[in-house]
Amino acid sequence: MTQPRNEPVSDFAVAEPEKPQLNVVVFAGSAIGTVLVALWAIVFPDNASTVLGAVVGWTSEWFGWFYVLLAWAILVFVVYIALSRYGRIRIGPDHARPEFSTLSWASMLFAAGIGTDLMFFAVAEPVTQYLAPPSGDPETVDAARESVAWTLFHYGISGWAMYALMGMALGYFAYRLKLPLAIRSALYPLLGKRVDGPIGDAVDLAAVLGTIFGVATSLGIGVVMINVGLEVTLGIDEGLPAQIAMIVLGVGVATVSAVSGVDRGIKLLSELNVVLAVLLSIWVLIAGKTEYLLNGLVTNIGDFLRLFPDMMLQTFPYEDTGTWMSDWTLFFWAWWIAWASFVGMFLARISRGRTLREFTLGVLIIPFTYILMWISIYGNAALDVIRSGDAEFGLNTMDAPERGFYALLEQYPAFTLIAILATVTALLFYVTSADSAALVMANLTSRLKDPRQDAASFPRIFWAIATGVLTAAVLGVGGIPALQSATVIMGLPFAFVMVAVMFGLLRSLRREGTRSDGAAQAIHSTMSSRSETLTPGTWRARLSRALAYPTLTQADEYLNGTVRSSLEEVAAEVMAGNVEDAPETVSVVEGSDPEDGAPCVTLTIGSDDDPNVPAFQYQVHRTAVAMPTYAGRARRGDDYYGRLEVYLSTGGQGYDIMGYSSSQIINDVLDQYERHLEFLRLS
Repeated sequence: MTQPRNEPVSDFAVAEPEKPQLNVVVFAGSAIGTVLVALWAIVFPDNASTVLGAVVGWTSEWFGWFYVLLAWAILVFVVYIALSRYGRIRIGPDHARPEFSTLSWASMLFAAGIGTDLMFFAVAEPVTQYLAPPSGDPETVDAARESVAWTLFHYGISGWAMYALMGMALGYFAYRLKLPLAIRSALYPLLGKRVDGPIGDAVDLAAVLGTIFGVATSLGIGVVMINVGLEVTLGIDEGLPAQIAMIVLGVGVATVSAVSGVDRGIKLLSELNVVLAVLLSIWVLIAGKTEYLLNGLVTNIGDFLRLFPDMMLQTFPYEDTGTWMSDWTLFFWAWWIAWASFVGMFLARISRGRTLREFTLGVLIIPFTYILMWISIYGNAALDVIRSGDAEFGLNTMDAPERGFYALLEQYPAFTLIAILATVTALLFYVTSADSAALVMANLTSRLKDPRQDAASFPRIFWAIATGVLTAAVLGVGGIPALQSATVIMGLPFAFVMVAVMFGLLRSLRREGTRSDGAAQAIHSTMSSRSETLTPGTWRARLSRALAYPTLTQADEYLNGTVRSSLEEVAAEVMAGNVEDAPETVSVVEGSDPEDGAPCVTLTIGSDDDPNVPAFQYQVHRTAVAMPTYAGRARRGDDYYGRLEVYLSTGGQGYDIMGYSSSQIINDVLDQYERHLEFLRLS
């Protein structure tokens, strides 16, 4: 079977997307901020450690409640969007359909927000919460049950809701409203054209600074974990020199990827590390106390559902928990916030064509299912070691959390082989995170008109190096605790941006609802244009049109002829001044769809200078469609026939006007224009 031919005809031309340009203000501001912090940590490590500790204490005291309330509000918001009528809206135009199968999409969701840090905390946090819980007596049955529940809470759906918010916002504004794939675009409904000025630069700057510190924390945890694995398996001493060597490795891979474009290889590596991680979990499940671990998994599900409502808004106002809130809940919420731009951009790019309902439920449920399995298996296995009498294991894990994972694996057969597998898994997570982070930060500091574009090589190389230097610098100050403190501090500015993103997205979605209401109220006018008497000639012509399968050439000729002249007739009437309060800008333009190159003709009435008051757009696409089996394919010998489908500003409408008379085409244009005017009136 031949492929559909969507080649342009006559003078149709495909517009080349603009080349990505560096956003000098955002790039320079974030680069200078990152370099200054790194130099400060390298030159004055003691001062940096003292100041970080003081500032994180101030942040926890004054904004701890804000972090907790924000996490709850974001979860409520995204669930509301998914379950409301807005859940039917697509990330992209109405005619868009998912690029990836549900299975492939689910696999990529795993790789999006899961890394070496999950290996780190799956053992370290349950042990710590069991031996030193925020509330209640330690080393009890209740402490054991709550320790796993707290870990699931910190790694659970609250954080993924933040990813869902940024993913749906970035995807909606970029793919549906055709704004740049940038954080500032989500604020357009609130700020209008001012997002292209200093305010927009400040928003993107906050996103980049939050992202680089969040990524540095993950990479720092990664290199510390890998260093322990290399010491256990190869005898390489643990310390800053070895960790810096691994940071150089991550920077090198990211740089090679930027220069040579080996992103496909990175994608394969990311899929491989998920497979290895699953195999590792299965080994612990089978080689350990299988019945105990499965019983624990079921109990953990019940405990999480029971305790989750209380945990969501828990700030411990009546108890002195010391630094527990800043060490755990506030750190995790700031960390999720810092990663939200990073992961949200990835989620948006792989989710085009899905409805907001599909997207939100998938992001909240699918990765958490994997996280539940991972944390329950490793957390319960670690608790069993302690409760079986090995108190030293628990104390050592609290003192050196990075060693807890490997200390647990020592309890199982074939430790050397399993330790090697764990180290390779951690290394793959680290390498893919370093490469992806460099790409995302480069995109955030560039002006990308086309969401399918990526930034140039230079900013990718710069951010790969800058992230590595920052990670090494802060590790030198105080290791992982210093990285955690920096994340709590740097995540705060972007937390306020996320509040604005919610308001901007809600306002835009409400306009979508208004558009639907306007279309429904304009139906009476639509029906009035269909009041002609149904004569034998008209209904027979309609039947003939329904059963026709024109060739692509015939469709192109009809598009160039009857369709174009009908649209020009409407445009001429508007421009002639015979329409009261007519828009100043009216045009009929030939072109090609930027995605598939299909020829199209577009009537535009009004201006798109303000997305809050969109222009009316009636576009007719020639598409190539597979011939149905009942259409006499053998008789004609063609595999495809041509359809002339109507597209509005929201996307394809799913109907064909091939064979319409000029008056019918004009009537259809007026039907759609009246709906547009009703939408503007209701707005």
